[in-house]
Amino acid sequence: EFHINPPPRDRPVRIYCDGIYDLFHFGHAKALEQAKKAFPSVYLIVGVCSDYETHRRKGKTVLSDVERYEAVRHCRWIDEVIENAPWIVTQEYLDEHQIDYVAHDDIPYGSVEGDDVYAFVKAQGRFLPTQRTEGISTSDLITRIVRDYDAYLRRNLERGVSHKDLNISFLKAQELQVKKRARDIRNSIQQNLTGTREELLAELDDLKYELNRTFS
Repeated sequence: EFHINPPPRDRPVRIYCDGIYDLFHFGHAKALEQAKKAFPSVYLIVGVCSDYETHRRKGKTVLSDVERYEAVRHCRWIDEVIENAPWIVTQEYLDEHQIDYVAHDDIPYGSVEGDDVYAFVKAQGRFLPTQRTEGISTSDLITRIVRDYDAYLRRNLERGVSHKDLNISFLKAQELQVKKRARDIRNSIQQNLTGTREELLAELDDLKYELNRTFS
């Protein structure tokens, strides 16, 4: 439990949100919208952590810090973006940027420095809780891509991306193409059961040829 101080009334309320914002998505945007609409007049500042700090503490990102800065900068709710933001907000940082509140979901966010990096902000009555959007997160997006890995590889191969750029072997690329050809033939057979026996055998011969060429 924590209390929330009353806001200043003679100027816009300065609210700060921080994060990694990798693969910036509508869940991020909705959290920032909540902060922006917390009071009638809000100046919303968003701090984005650098690659160095993020990779060291949490792991590799998909987008670089420069790409993440730019993605966040295009969100309509944001008034100011701070690049290379600190992983942990300090009193000095709050004072420097004249921050009235820090907004984040209220689940304790631990680090090597402590069980909740926002504990001291909560103790000062300067923490505004926001709600997460269920069903969407950067981890969820990465999980979807990994789950359908072969499908995305095939899509990019069909668009002309080389197997080297995709970091897969030539054999893997050929295997994916053969699997796609087999699926196309199966679908063709199912959709054209009225075709002649010769036509169906010709398609199967094509598949056999591709299999032999790939794996011989």
